[in-house]
Parts: sequence; structure tokens; C-alpha cells
Amino acid sequence: MTLRFVALGDSYSIGTAVAKPERWPDQLVDRLAGAPPRLELVANLAVNGYTSGDVIRDELPALPALHPELISLLVGVNDVVQGVPAETFAANVRSVLDAIVGLVGVHRIVVVTTPDYTVTPRGADYGDPVLQAAAIRANNAILAGLAAADGIAVVDIHDLSLEALDDRSLVAEDGLHPSGAQYARWVDRIAPVVERLL
Repeated sequence: MTLRFVALGDSYSIGTAVAKPERWPDQLVDRLAGAPPRLELVANLAVNGYTSGDVIRDELPALPALHPELISLLVGVNDVVQGVPAETFAANVRSVLDAIVGLVGVHRIVVVTTPDYTVTPRGADYGDPVLQAAAIRANNAILAGLAAADGIAVVDIHDLSLEALDDRSLVAEDGLHPSGAQYARWVDRIAPVVERLL
């Protein structure tokens, strides 16, 4: 049995600055290859720089034709960088969750929190690190809270991203995004959750 997996979100799902096999959705598929049901990543719709509003505009409309059976969502960092108000972000997340629950149900969705880019070498290029770090935590709380209230699985990787402050092997060559090694740590947490869902 094979389940059709589609990833939604931003640079952290499309894996900006890493090779395709190092992206976390691809690593997840590889990690779970040993036991049925097998995941097939039929589409990674995530786009570098996308906000929650962009997901609604461009990614959600593509979903029905893909016939997804498992959907991941990781979004929020670009809402922080672009100064999207928290209430707008919350409303957008609500819209995204309602749409994907309607397609696959609550037990075939995994929500992943946003890492803290401010601890990376280039983090300060995208706003005051203290303020942006706080905003990332706030958006994560919104995303996780809305998902959990619906009974959707949430995987928090935020704390893992903070390890990049002292371990630069966890940062990609662009000095900003996670490396494949950091994504592997995410998958250590994501894989058992997805296995339970399946």
C-alpha cells in the first residue's frame, strides 16, 4: 500500500540551500520506506519566501488534483519577516487547516513548527533577532494551538533549531537555512508521529 504525501509551506519544506534528498519530506519518505504503508511524495508545493496567505493563494488550489492522502504543513516564518499581524496569520492558518482537513481528515495531517533562524550566521539580516525570535515563538503557538485543538498532530522542532547556535553543521551553506543534518534531526521526531498516523 502506498499513500500519497504532499508537503505545504515555505523554504523549510522545499529545502532551500540543500539538495533534494536532504529536504525533510524526502528524508521522511526514505526513513519510513521499510514498513507499509509506504509514503510517496507526489508533490512538494512549498515555495521559498511564502507566507500563510501565499499558501492559501497558490498551494491549496493545487491539492485536489494531487489526491493527497497525507499532508504536512509548515508555515509562519515569512509572516514574521513580512510583518503579517498575528490575527491575520491565525485566520490564514484556520483557513488552511479547514481546507486540508476537508481533503484528508484530521488524522492524515502533520503540522511542523517553524525553526528559529535568528541563531544562524545570517539571522540578523532579517530583523532584530530578539523581536523576530519572539514572533516566531508566537506564530508557532498559534499554529500549534489551532492544529492541536482540531486533533491534528503537531511536531515541535523549534528547540532543535536552537542547537544551530553552537553547531554550525546544522546550518546550510547559505548561512540561514537548516542543513540536511538538521532536517535529519527533525525527521527523528516527525517519523514516529507519522507512523502512528498511518
